[in-house]
Amino acid sequence: QVQLAESGGGLVHPGGSLRLSCAASGSIFAINTMGWYRQAPGKQRELVAWHNSGGTTSYQDSVKGRFTISRDNAKNSVYLQMKALKPEDTAVYICRLQKGRRFLPTDVDDYWGQGTQVIVSS
Repeated sequence: QVQLAESGGGLVHPGGSLRLSCAASGSIFAINTMGWYRQAPGKQRELVAWHNSGGTTSYQDSVKGRFTISRDNAKNSVYLQMKALKPEDTAVYICRLQKGRRFLPTDVDDYWGQGTQVIVSS
């Protein structure tokens, strides 16, 4: 079993910054992908960014140039540095860890955190 614990959400003004953290514990797969999804009220969950244990990263177009995903494999943690935040970034941000080199539509060896709320508002 794997547990994910997110932190770092909060209220920020437009143009501001936040850094989200997600720490994984338990039986971590050597080859894995960690990343962030978000879900805004009334909208579907969407992938924001991912980072696999080999170093490959990928971003949703709307956050490229503003968000940076990083990870510390020794700490089994992934981070999302968010800058130039916009009101449309408001959502619950949810951490995901899955065995393998990229996210696949499966619930096998697939784990989700509880989410952390990000509100961008003046």
